[in-house]
Amino acid sequence: MHPRPQLPALLIALLLAACAGGRGGRGGLAAFARADSAAILRDVAHLASDSLEGRATGSAGNDSAAAYIARRLERLGLRAELQRFTARSAAAAHSGLPGELPTQNVVAIIPGSDPALRGQYVVLGAHYDHLGRWTFGALDPDAGAVIHNGADDNASGTAAVLELARLLSRRPPGRSVVVALFSGEELGLLGSQYLVDHFPVPLDSVVAMLNFDMVGRMRDRKLVVYGTATAAELPAIVDSANQRAARGAGREPLVLTATGDGFGSSDHSSFYAKDLPVLHFFTNVHDDYHRASDDVERIDAGGAARVVELAERVVREVGDRPARLTFTRTAAAPRMMSGGGGGAYFGSVPDMAAGEVKGMRISGVTPGSPADKAGLKAGDVIVSFGGVEVTELYSYTDALRAKQPGDVVEVVVLRNGERVTLTATLGRRGSG
Repeated sequence: MHPRPQLPALLIALLLAACAGGRGGRGGLAAFARADSAAILRDVAHLASDSLEGRATGSAGNDSAAAYIARRLERLGLRAELQRFTARSAAAAHSGLPGELPTQNVVAIIPGSDPALRGQYVVLGAHYDHLGRWTFGALDPDAGAVIHNGADDNASGTAAVLELARLLSRRPPGRSVVVALFSGEELGLLGSQYLVDHFPVPLDSVVAMLNFDMVGRMRDRKLVVYGTATAAELPAIVDSANQRAARGAGREPLVLTATGDGFGSSDHSSFYAKDLPVLHFFTNVHDDYHRASDDVERIDAGGAARVVELAERVVREVGDRPARLTFTRTAAAPRMMSGGGGGAYFGSVPDMAAGEVKGMRISGVTPGSPADKAGLKAGDVIVSFGGVEVTELYSYTDALRAKQPGDVVEVVVLRNGERVTLTATLGRRGSG
C-alpha cells in the first residue's frame, strides 16, 4: 500500500459531507445521487400518452414504447437489444383477441466494476405493456374501446427502472446489472417467462431480481416490498437501505410493509419460479387500477423517486457483497391476484400494505359501488363474505368468484375492533 498524503481538514470535511448519502458496499465512502423525479415524470408522460394508445401487447403503441425505451438506454451508453417473441394467451384468445401477438422485451446490461464479480448479475425489471383499447382485463369494460394509458400500471415501474439504469451506469456495482423491460405481462407474465427461458447470460449467474410494478401512487410514505423472505439476507438489506436513503436525504424513512412470498401477480414470479431471490416494489392499488383514469396527472413522481433511491441502495448492497444471497423457498404456492370473478362486482379496494392482518383490510371503496352502498369504509377488515370466512385477499377473491351479479350477501367486517354485519347487493363487473 502506498502512503497517502495528508489532506487539509476542510477538504476532508467537504469529502465527508459529499458522501453523507451512504457507504458503498465495497467498504469505501460513496455518494448516492438523488433520483431525478422530473425525468421519471417525463418518461411516464411519454409512455402513458394517448399517442401510444395504452401500449397493448402486439400493438403499434407497444412497439413504439419498446423503441423509446431502447433509445433511452442507448443514451446512457448501454447496448439495448429487442428480444422478440410471440405472446400467446389462451384467456385473451377466448375473449376475442388474436391468439398470437408479436412483441418484444427490451434488454440491456450494465457491466460490473469488479472483475471477480462481474460474471454474476442483478436483474432490474418492469413491464411496459398495458391494456391499450382492450376491454380484456379492464375493470371498466362498459367504457368500451377507450384508451387505457396505464400511467401507474406500469409506466411508473418502467420509468423507475430507467432512472435506476441511469444512476447505476454512472457508477456500476461490482456485479453486472441486467435491465429488462417486459411486454406481455398483462396477458399472464408472458414476457418475463420468455426471458427466463431465453436469458442472455447463464441463469445460474443471476443472484437476484428486483421488480417494479405500480410505484407511482405513494401515499403517506407507504411502500410494499414483496419477496423479503426469498433470501435470508434480504430483510436486513431492505431495512438498512430504507434507513440510509432517508438519512442521505434528511427525511423520515418510508413506512415499509415487507411481505415474504416470492410468487405474485407480476414478473418477479417468473424469476422466483427458477429459484432466484426476488423483490417486488409496489405503492399499492387504487381506484384507477385497470381503468381509463390511470393517467399521468395522478402520478406522484417524488414518491417514485424515493422508491428508486431505496432500490439503488439495495442493488449496490446485493451487487457488492462478496457472497451471493442465500435463497429461501417460501411455503406459499403461486397464485394470481384477481379483482373478482364470475362477473360479480363489489368495489372494495384491498390494502396491500395490511401485513399480517387476518382478513382483508380495505384502503377504500369505489364511490357508488355495492361496497360503498353497503356502508364499508376505509380501514374495515372483511372477515366473512357471503358466509365464507375471509382470511386474506385470495380467500376473499374465491368467495366473490362464487357469486353472481344481483346476489345479496352478508359481509362481516371488523371496524375498530367490533364485528359489524352489512348487506350488499352485488353488481356486474364494469357497471360501477
